[in-house]
Amino acid sequence: MARFSVNGVMHDLNIEADMPLLWALRDELGLTGTKFGCGIAACGACTVQVNGNPVRSCVLPVSAIEGAEITTIEGLATNAVPTPVQQAWIEHQVPQCGYCQSGMIVAVSALLASNPAPSEEQIDGAISNICRCGTYPRIRQAIQSLASSATV
Repeated sequence: MARFSVNGVMHDLNIEADMPLLWALRDELGLTGTKFGCGIAACGACTVQVNGNPVRSCVLPVSAIEGAEITTIEGLATNAVPTPVQQAWIEHQVPQCGYCQSGMIVAVSALLASNPAPSEEQIDGAISNICRCGTYPRIRQAIQSLASSATV
């Protein structure tokens, strides 16, 4: 049995303790915005927030998050209104294929929530998600457009 909150809703799931959080979210809860990319925590497509911190859910067993608050891409926006990070992604035309973007947006949202004005070095240190389409210049522009804003 695993118990944790996802996007503000408490869930009790009868699943194996070693099931990766990614699969609990996708297969058990139907939250498919979090993507499977590599399965070894390298690419970041599976990034979610655990108690406000970005984590790679493909290698995180549900036993490690008992009682935690999980936020997925589905939980960032309220009433279908994009967050400032999501709006910056639109304005800077960040996504191409879009596969990695949910994990990227979750990671950037966590960074800007903890550090509203990160330096280039802090961005590099915090955002290690991989984008196969190579939209890194647009990702950086979107982050920089928000870096002076305290609202994420």
